[in-house]
Amino acid sequence: MKIFPSMVKEGAVVKENATANIFALGSGRENLMLDAKTGSTVTSPGKIEEFDAIIIGAGFAGLYALHRLRDQMGLSVRAFDAASDVGGTWYWNRYPGARCDIESIHYSYSFSPELQQEWTWSERFSAQPEILRYLNHVADRFDLRRDIHFNTRVTSLVWDDNNKLWKVGTEDGSIARAKYLISGAGNVSVPKVPEFKGVENFKGEVYLTSKWPHERVDFTGKRVGIIGTGASGIQAITEIAKEAAHLTVFQRTPNYATPNANAPTDPDIDRQIKAHYAEIRTKSRNSFLGVPYDQAQPSALVVSAEERRRVYDECYTQGGFRLAFDSFADLLFNKEANETVAEYIRERIRERVNDPAVAELLAPKDHPYGTKRPPLETNYYETYNRKNVALVDVKNSPIDAITETGVRTTSGEYKLDVIVLAIGFDAMTGPLLQMGIVGRNGLKLKDKWADGPHTYLGISAHGFPNLFMITGPQSAILLYNNPLAIEDHVDFATNVIQYMRDHDFDTIEPTLEAETKWVAHVNELSQATLFPDTDSWYMGANIPGKPRVFMGYLGGAHAYRKICADVEAKGYEGFSLGRAVTKVAIAAT
Repeated sequence: MKIFPSMVKEGAVVKENATANIFALGSGRENLMLDAKTGSTVTSPGKIEEFDAIIIGAGFAGLYALHRLRDQMGLSVRAFDAASDVGGTWYWNRYPGARCDIESIHYSYSFSPELQQEWTWSERFSAQPEILRYLNHVADRFDLRRDIHFNTRVTSLVWDDNNKLWKVGTEDGSIARAKYLISGAGNVSVPKVPEFKGVENFKGEVYLTSKWPHERVDFTGKRVGIIGTGASGIQAITEIAKEAAHLTVFQRTPNYATPNANAPTDPDIDRQIKAHYAEIRTKSRNSFLGVPYDQAQPSALVVSAEERRRVYDECYTQGGFRLAFDSFADLLFNKEANETVAEYIRERIRERVNDPAVAELLAPKDHPYGTKRPPLETNYYETYNRKNVALVDVKNSPIDAITETGVRTTSGEYKLDVIVLAIGFDAMTGPLLQMGIVGRNGLKLKDKWADGPHTYLGISAHGFPNLFMITGPQSAILLYNNPLAIEDHVDFATNVIQYMRDHDFDTIEPTLEAETKWVAHVNELSQATLFPDTDSWYMGANIPGKPRVFMGYLGGAHAYRKICADVEAKGYEGFSLGRAVTKVAIAAT
């Protein structure tokens, strides 16, 4: 078996123990170089570097956090990233068709007016290479690389309560210490382990969408199989089908994919946006999704069938997430309303797929629209009209094993030269739990979260002082334009740090009461929606044994921002701030 090298280590090809190696990405040895209870060094690591703050990750979150802490606040900062360069998600996800699903004019930083003016996107929904170029431009423009250690995987994060510091251990045995710890590790950076056996037996090539090669993969003349039809799978399928001799798609659950309506950037629209960027960003931050949509009508059930069809047609044609978030406001709350849009999408699928039997397999009927991440596509359904593409229903005929020559289901075996795994992520909690985080009194984050995440505002956790989880679980990130959500969280965290420094506080963490109330609030909001009815990664249901709880805040970006602003205005209500000899608890209301 030939496995893409960056799954394990860039520049290496692994043939043995492949499954364990590919999917143990980021899995930390919790006590490497550190004692989990005391934070003391177990073996001599050499020089221990000291910083004011340490950042994990060099994607959107890590880059902005570094700029904010170092350049705007004057702190000494070190960032670590397992990759060889900046980019985060966009460094790893290089698969064919990888593309942003929010318009790039919105899916970008807002913190620098100059940056907004000097960068022009070539497309409405930019592809991975352009987004990566943008992040490289940001790193260069603000000279960020000099404080980032690349090719460095963090394996332990241990709180030293005696010295009020975090000790950060890395895979190479080095240790760094800092008072403040910022996790920008991302929410979809740990690949899911396949639920079928035998990957290590396959004699062809295996590629993981979330850890794609830096060099081009040539599918010409090859029999390719792709497992998974989530957002990444849908994007990759469309492109791979254009090149492969034959593509077999193994689908367990069909998705409600809708057009992104991509197009080259219109220079006139670009000029208009740049002339009014400040107002656009304000409007975005005051909207539900973090993009300036404002046309949604209250309910799909109180308008005529003709008006409902007009709205759906308009949103479908405009593309993006407009169908889900700019049509009717009750789609994610009312099953009857949701069924109107679900059936609309099924009708559009039937219109686009020539074979009625294939169309029915592609038309979702087992979950409400939007309760799984709604993928965007370009000619995805037309791909199944190609003679070199076949769809295999593995819900009724599950995958039994990967063999030496292909994929075996309960109804037959498919001979393949290449297998592409688009099987998703251990999302939200996975990246944090795999870093070996140990808080006060030896409390492991994995133990605290044994029944699901427990946070305050999705950014901090009781028992883990001075740890800030940027867009962590139970924040608004799942339904919030990520770059703006990241900026909001980094601003909140760095404002906290400045407040602590101004008032001589050594530590901050949420009170248990505030954390408990926040978890209850998040769960209450989710129960008022259709999300709990669906087994999705939003619910942690894609990972065997993972607690089944909703992973985000569903009140919308605007409501979440107000809550955080109120907490800050009240001197960090719900947090306990400590000095060397005193502690001040600001109770949550």
